[in-house]
Amino acid sequence: MTKSTKEFLNPDTLMRPAGYSHIARLTSGAMVYIAGQVSSDASGQLVGEGDFEAQAEQVFRNLKAAVEAAGGGMADLVKINIFLVEEVPPEAVAKLRVVRDRYVNVEKPPASTLVVVSRLARPGWLIEIEAVAALDG
Repeated sequence: MTKSTKEFLNPDTLMRPAGYSHIARLTSGAMVYIAGQVSSDASGQLVGEGDFEAQAEQVFRNLKAAVEAAGGGMADLVKINIFLVEEVPPEAVAKLRVVRDRYVNVEKPPASTLVVVSRLARPGWLIEIEAVAALDG
């Protein structure tokens, strides 16, 4: 069995990131692509209507369930893309970071992108996160 090799890089030629890595490099192993996860529970019900922090928590619970179903763990995430609806105020990002840091490897955080969008696919959703994980081969 080939062992996955993940490297998280923050070169001096780029700004110092806060809570994420600029680059995640995989030299062996398997890639797992996780579709955008939203704040719905397993039955499809919205969790935390109007409550950004509750929705962020549910999204990370869903990401954890997804990566575990693929045979990995949250430390295997190498890339996350976060989408927030424009009604989420900029100061809420600090709350998002607190939730995120309970789930990801804060010593070697995944490469991350945060985008503000006008809306998500369903009314009521405030956040969606898609991810890529690198698993041992």
